Amino acid sequence: MFNKEYEIVIIGGGIGGLMLAYNLVSQNKYKDILLVEKGRPLESRSCPIVTGKVDKCIKCSPCNIMEGMGGAGAFSDGKYNISTEYGGWLPDVMDSKEVLKYIHKADEILMSFGATKETYKPDNKLKKLCLQYDLHMQQAEVKHLGTDANFLTMTKLVDYLKGKIQIETLSNVVDVNKDTKEVFIKQNGKEYIVKGKKIVFAIGRAGASNFRKWCDKNNIQSYNNQVDIGVRVEVPSIVWEHFSKKIYEPKILYRTKKYGDITRMFCFNERGHVVTENTDGILTVNGHSFKQEEKKTENSNFALLSTSRFTEPFKEPIEYAKAVASLANMLSGGSVLVQRLGDLENGRRTNEKRLAQSTVRPTLKSVPGDLSLCMPKRQLDNIIETLHALDKVAPGTANHDTLLHGVECKFYSARVKCTNFEIDDCKDIYALGDGAGFTRSLAQAAANGLIVGDILNQKAQ
Repeated sequence: MFNKEYEIVIIGGGIGGLMLAYNLVSQNKYKDILLVEKGRPLESRSCPIVTGKVDKCIKCSPCNIMEGMGGAGAFSDGKYNISTEYGGWLPDVMDSKEVLKYIHKADEILMSFGATKETYKPDNKLKKLCLQYDLHMQQAEVKHLGTDANFLTMTKLVDYLKGKIQIETLSNVVDVNKDTKEVFIKQNGKEYIVKGKKIVFAIGRAGASNFRKWCDKNNIQSYNNQVDIGVRVEVPSIVWEHFSKKIYEPKILYRTKKYGDITRMFCFNERGHVVTENTDGILTVNGHSFKQEEKKTENSNFALLSTSRFTEPFKEPIEYAKAVASLANMLSGGSVLVQRLGDLENGRRTNEKRLAQSTVRPTLKSVPGDLSLCMPKRQLDNIIETLHALDKVAPGTANHDTLLHGVECKFYSARVKCTNFEIDDCKDIYALGDGAGFTRSLAQAAANGLIVGDILNQKAQ
């Protein structure tokens, strides 16, 4: 049952919301804290594709990969980047040394709940190899928490919070009155209204679209002009193991010669699985990688995305990316596509027969097809050119049988106008994490939760 009023209402149970709650509980300055999560409890989150019950996404509502306690990060590859070079924009709004301090603090908290202590270090020899071919590798200390091990860590963190705060799952926040601080919640077909003296939006990427609409409705300024569109590349794991065994994740930027656009390789999953994600009914692809040996595959996969930055008057980059992905869904009959690189370059679709002849066996049952029928030519040209550039440092990357699953998109949430994460003209209403446009990684989202927790603790009476 909901109370009529809480000292703090946290909207979203991803890593940002959980770290915020942990910080508040550890300081014990607030007694009545409500955390509201649209998705299911962690122990009830189970994707039927991952468990082998179905071959393709059946559009569970809510999506167990994208939504639920632990957020999308609970089922991610679990990469924790100890760096401010990438992973979000917190250094734009506060000192980068402070951000790094909070990243380390969040790491210590996760380790206390069982996260790995093993760290991959930067490698200048590999960086130099890339530079010889005009490939620019970003470097950081990286931890691979693993999809399975990360899930267990999140479970322990949530269990710690139970009893200390009120957690309500399968509870959809449909509106927030910025003046009265009323939070309107739907749960099990019933509607509830609660008040929060302080409210924090920690909605994650899955809630970014609705948050943007809430901002527009309340005349709150927000800005975003960037979107990344591309594919999930799948190759034999031995092709990139000279990188992955040393640094785990190669994050490489390349400026294409044809257009001068930036294409980036990231989200590397050694011996992992390609998976489907459901964002507002639009199916896209991503990758997971497990710690347990029996769950590993013979393939590695990574995202290869082309960045587009739009100018006025266009203001809907997220909808643009969703439109591209929806074309792939249409062509595949409600799924996602896969195409061999050789077929794409030869101007022919991949069909079941050609896919069966491929030396690379897909880890996701995507529908064989033609990505050129749904992806814009510019982005597709960028991806093909970049694959051949990457082939120079990892021969085999641009083989005929390299698999391209599509479409993969990274939606950059509109950054809401805030002062110390308090939304302008919305007293005592805060925003943090990926959904608010401040972060785009597990590490920075976790840090952002701790940062806002410190701000609220300092304001506690």
